[in-house]
Amino acid sequence: MELIEFLRETQAEVKSQLTGSTSIPDLAFSEIVMQHMSDIGMTFEPVLCPYRSKIGNAILRLSGYAMSEDADQLDLFVSLYEGVDVLTPVADADTKTAVEQCLRFLQLCAEGKLAPKLDPSDDVRSLAETLQEIYDGIEQVRVFVLTDQVAKSKNFKTRDVGGKAIRLEVMDIERLHRHLSEGKPRDELVVNFVETSGKPLPCVYVPGEEGDYDYALTAIPGEALRLLYEKFGARLLEANVRSFLSVKGKGVNAGIQGTLRTAPGRFMAYNNGIVIVADEMRFGEPGDGSTGIAWLKGLQIVNGGQTTASIYFAKRRYPDTDLSRVRVPAKIIIMREPDPVKEEALISDISRFANTQNTVKQSDLSANKPFHVEIEKLSLSVYCPDGVGRWFYERAAGSYNTLLSREGSTPAKLRQLKDAIPATRRVTKTDLAKYVTAWDQKPDIVSLGSQKNFDRFMSMITSTDGSEPKLPTTADYKGMIAKAKLYRDAQKLLRPMFQAFQANVTAYTMSLVSQKIGHKIDLDRIWTKQAASPELLAQVATWAKEVNDVLHRTAGGRMISEWAKKPECREAVLGASYSEAAPGIPELKATV
Repeated sequence: MELIEFLRETQAEVKSQLTGSTSIPDLAFSEIVMQHMSDIGMTFEPVLCPYRSKIGNAILRLSGYAMSEDADQLDLFVSLYEGVDVLTPVADADTKTAVEQCLRFLQLCAEGKLAPKLDPSDDVRSLAETLQEIYDGIEQVRVFVLTDQVAKSKNFKTRDVGGKAIRLEVMDIERLHRHLSEGKPRDELVVNFVETSGKPLPCVYVPGEEGDYDYALTAIPGEALRLLYEKFGARLLEANVRSFLSVKGKGVNAGIQGTLRTAPGRFMAYNNGIVIVADEMRFGEPGDGSTGIAWLKGLQIVNGGQTTASIYFAKRRYPDTDLSRVRVPAKIIIMREPDPVKEEALISDISRFANTQNTVKQSDLSANKPFHVEIEKLSLSVYCPDGVGRWFYERAAGSYNTLLSREGSTPAKLRQLKDAIPATRRVTKTDLAKYVTAWDQKPDIVSLGSQKNFDRFMSMITSTDGSEPKLPTTADYKGMIAKAKLYRDAQKLLRPMFQAFQANVTAYTMSLVSQKIGHKIDLDRIWTKQAASPELLAQVATWAKEVNDVLHRTAGGRMISEWAKKPECREAVLGASYSEAAPGIPELKATV
């Protein structure tokens, strides 16, 4: 897909998420980009929290934020959205101005100067108070400028705020295109060992016999791994396992840091090593006549995330740590499988077997689980009531775009395919888990974020004896899509109503809808109409306002996004009193 076409499709997606004149396209764009960055591991679970104000002569801006579970890593987002439908350059001066405005927001929060100026009912006040409280303990801060324009510079010089080094990056339409359209966000993960280590890494190389991968053994310098983690962070970790490997775990990480501090030369002897998958590898000569690994592209660590993160944080906490003597044994698998579905299944299997010594459950590595395979089959065979359209279940990342490339071989075929299966009918594994879990009245689990929610979802549908869950039927599939459609229609309706924390409000509102009238809702009607009725959505809006009030009343000054993750929040919100459902909702089946 060409960049210009991708830009126009992105703008169409933004517009599809807007409703009425009160909608703010900037927020819809920010949410799309932030969620994508979270899905691929570039950031943590994002929260929309728009803020723009003038304090003295300084303009302050924020679109959203994302914070690690341990509150030691923080990402801030600021949007430069123009709604353009032609490729338009954005001047570095404009992106730098946006960065400065976001940095000013951060600085005033850290110094405790912003919170007192905000109304206690302002959603951004709890964020300002939290940043003031935790700033000294934060180890990594990044600011991302999000734009639908084309930026010349994607990175800027690191800045200092309150003694913290702040990394500055731009996610423009060009970079987003590489991630989403080409389905290869790993392409940005490149390491040149000649630059980081002075020469190629000695290796043992074994060409694959099966044709789907090649194989190499090497030892990676500790400093090279530290630089990789500094640049890419959790993106280095394979998506299915990154959220289950704690950077600040006590046992194994303490042992790793102890070895780094007291016996760095013995690290290779003591450590089990790491497992890496990569898309491309180039060779070079280390200087002794042998062949070595000079360059890797599209690398991800499928085992050894704790080792890598521990090396990085040990050096940050103890600058005198001598990484020059540290070598980490590494097994590198070069992927040769052209089919993204088969590739993801292979990576999942590699992760599963490589992580048998960790607490990662097999249900976490589940793209190729029969449950998901069956839903994918149903999405390919079950047509919408018009007999033409279908929904698409994206079991493997990038498979929707692969479908368009493979079957849309001519402009006419591509147009026909997009008409039948538009991007608005694409549902990912984590999407489905969110919709179903909210309907199951577990909004606190949904609020944990897409990866953790997916983990819990798989645990809930897997039998206690470890057997596979019952495969969904056609009726089950239609019911899931109906829940998905209702959730998305509600999301579109509520976005302009609650600019901050609307994701939490939506999850809790859908759980309330399920609790109060879910047993009477005719999901077949929503499937048949491929839409929720205006009457049902009006009821959703009414309850959403009440849910929002309860969330804020019970939060006790805590950030809504954090309070929403607690079981106590679920009990408080779903246990509160609400107005009765209005009469005349067509989806409600008559009770006998």
